[in-house]
Amino acid sequence: MDTEIKNAVSATDQDAQYDDKAKRLLGNKIILAHILVKTVDEFRGMNPKDVVSYIEGEPFISVVPVEPGLTNVEKEENGQRIVGMNTENAEINEGLVRFDIIFYVRMKDGISQVIVNLEAQKDNPTGYHILNRAVFYVSRLVSSQKERDFVNQNYNDIKRVFSIWVCMNMDENSMDYIHLTADKLIGSYPWKGRLDLLNIVLIGISNELPEHDEKYELHRLLSTLLSMELTVDEKLEIIKTEYHVPVDDELRKDVSALCNLSQGIRDNTLVDVIMTMYENNFTLEQIAVATKKSVEEVSAIIKKREPVLA
Repeated sequence: MDTEIKNAVSATDQDAQYDDKAKRLLGNKIILAHILVKTVDEFRGMNPKDVVSYIEGEPFISVVPVEPGLTNVEKEENGQRIVGMNTENAEINEGLVRFDIIFYVRMKDGISQVIVNLEAQKDNPTGYHILNRAVFYVSRLVSSQKERDFVNQNYNDIKRVFSIWVCMNMDENSMDYIHLTADKLIGSYPWKGRLDLLNIVLIGISNELPEHDEKYELHRLLSTLLSMELTVDEKLEIIKTEYHVPVDDELRKDVSALCNLSQGIRDNTLVDVIMTMYENNFTLEQIAVATKKSVEEVSAIIKKREPVLA
């Protein structure tokens, strides 16, 4: 039983590490720029390399709490009260749900900004509807601006927000854009205000790597980066030759770390399949055929895990 618990903890830890590495890979500015070009209207058609300079500072990765009242932190600098993103006391607030990635983007006018939140999901959750969660997140991105990005009742200073969700292991490649619209039910009074403040983009990534064309350009990039099947060299070759992403030591390290974790997760999954078949009285030969392993490899895996069954 102790071994079984250790295996479960190890698998959970691997999943957590994979999530962390995936977020850090997606948080690379050139990758974020490719995402912005396909999702934010002002940057459409631009070269991602030119968009990088519009991303301000370093993205906040898994450090900003989602919970109301905890997203912002108050500081005092030179006797002045300043409100900023809460990235402190991570240990005290351990266990809180945090935004995956948040960053500010300066618009081409050099004055206005938008706030972008990028969320990565291994699949479409079954416990809740992901659009409902996205609506909550985008609402928090607006409400948390009070006293940080605008003060008192200066609601005209609210910044546009984008919450972009990347969902892996979907049945098909897809992309939906959800935003506010106005339907005039009675009269034609021109109510003032901005319908473009709230923006949600849902991106579904299928298991098969799509062809490199304009329609699925972003899907192929994301699928390549997060693939659990492609090797390090295969991933780097695609992003370097097809997307002209400069491969520096940091990017190579992040891609390599993600691939290593993917291999570990695949190996653990395969072991679980083998043990389940063994417990259900499949022969070694049948297990070998189903898992594409030799009988000797199957036997070795079972012997290694047999103490768990005791």
